[in-house]
Amino acid sequence: MSDLQIGVLAIGLMLAGIYFGMHVGIALIATSFVGVTLMKGPDIASRFVAAAANDAIRDYLFGVVPLFVLMGMFVSVSGMGRDTFDVFQWLLRKVRGGLGLATVGANAVFAAITGISIASASVFTKVAVPEMIRHGYSPRFSVGVVAGSSVLGMLIPPSLLMIIYGVLAEESIGRMFLAGIVPGLLLAAGYALLIVVLAVLNPEKMGGRGASVEAGAHADDGSSETWASATRKFVPILLLIALVLGGIYSGLFTPTEAGAVGAAGALVIALARRRLSWKGLWQVLVETGYVSVAVLFLIVAASLYSRMLALTGMPATLTSTITELGLGPWGFLLVYVLVVVALGCIIDSVSILLIMMPIVLPIASAFGMDLIWFGVITVVAVEIGLLTPPFGLSVYTVKSALNDPRISLKDIFVGTFPFVLVMVATLVLLAAFPALSTWLARM
Repeated sequence: MSDLQIGVLAIGLMLAGIYFGMHVGIALIATSFVGVTLMKGPDIASRFVAAAANDAIRDYLFGVVPLFVLMGMFVSVSGMGRDTFDVFQWLLRKVRGGLGLATVGANAVFAAITGISIASASVFTKVAVPEMIRHGYSPRFSVGVVAGSSVLGMLIPPSLLMIIYGVLAEESIGRMFLAGIVPGLLLAAGYALLIVVLAVLNPEKMGGRGASVEAGAHADDGSSETWASATRKFVPILLLIALVLGGIYSGLFTPTEAGAVGAAGALVIALARRRLSWKGLWQVLVETGYVSVAVLFLIVAASLYSRMLALTGMPATLTSTITELGLGPWGFLLVYVLVVVALGCIIDSVSILLIMMPIVLPIASAFGMDLIWFGVITVVAVEIGLLTPPFGLSVYTVKSALNDPRISLKDIFVGTFPFVLVMVATLVLLAAFPALSTWLARM
């Protein structure tokens, strides 16, 4: 059996293992070990696994992951998500579809201080969905806008997916963060436009009685929000965003240092608001450990998998084969995006990156593609998988956080469908105009 055939067999075994329920990291490590054993023997395979793990995890950049996860956890427990929604709800109280717009706006701001879509989905399901349903919004729209806008956390910096892609592609994480700003705002604007159009076409699903009644409903609630109280709620959020992102973009902090400063800042805010007990602090640290270890284990597994594929010569063979097929860069990009979206229906976002990047990055480089732009395209395509059945991680998070038997998974998937269409349109726009992703990163 040739090395190339071993590589094909290893990928087939890995996908089969995942399909039948094997953990992605275990599948990557096991098939890689088997592949190297078939090529070089068990002794070399054992040393190969140890060397790959050691080289992967000792990288200084891997400190970015637990620090930004810790910051996101502190932000979640501090109540900043609730405050952000309250401010946007008050600002947009007289606009038709205002609660939907407030959810998108709050998610965009919350994404800039968490970088984890699941955190956004969990927080705003509990905060925004009951408010929208209470004011006459249809349940499907209410859960759809929360699940749809939650994916902004994977695009607007700091983004966990951007960090992982930057590590795998050996691109600057700071530049990847910069590259996500315009696409993230563009996607948020697309969501806002969709909500405005739906409010005009189907007002009965957006409060039923128009903007004036929605405003009256808020007045009936006895809302005492003022410019002063809104400012008090929003200033800590803006300061934290400025501290983290401003520090990175000004060159004051490295991404790792920015994660540490952001976590410290979020801790101070949580303590100042008296939202964090000793028990709560321990829970935050434990949850951060769970998330971080899971991600770092997958990255170690992906490093081994990538080295095994390089030994088989598969990336080079695929590059030459696709070039000879005459697909061209656009044909390759179309096929790649379709594969990523299809994978998103069955496995999670991080796993897609870890499986696909070792295969496609050499091909993208051979076609002369800008790897920062390619990363943005990849993240948006992966995000679509967060909303598509049967996996739809954001959809399942909304369902779990809502805990309402009257709203089924089908309702949430149907509610997110218009937002998936907006994501597809945004993806096409970003592909057609690469400068939207690269101009800030290349400044």
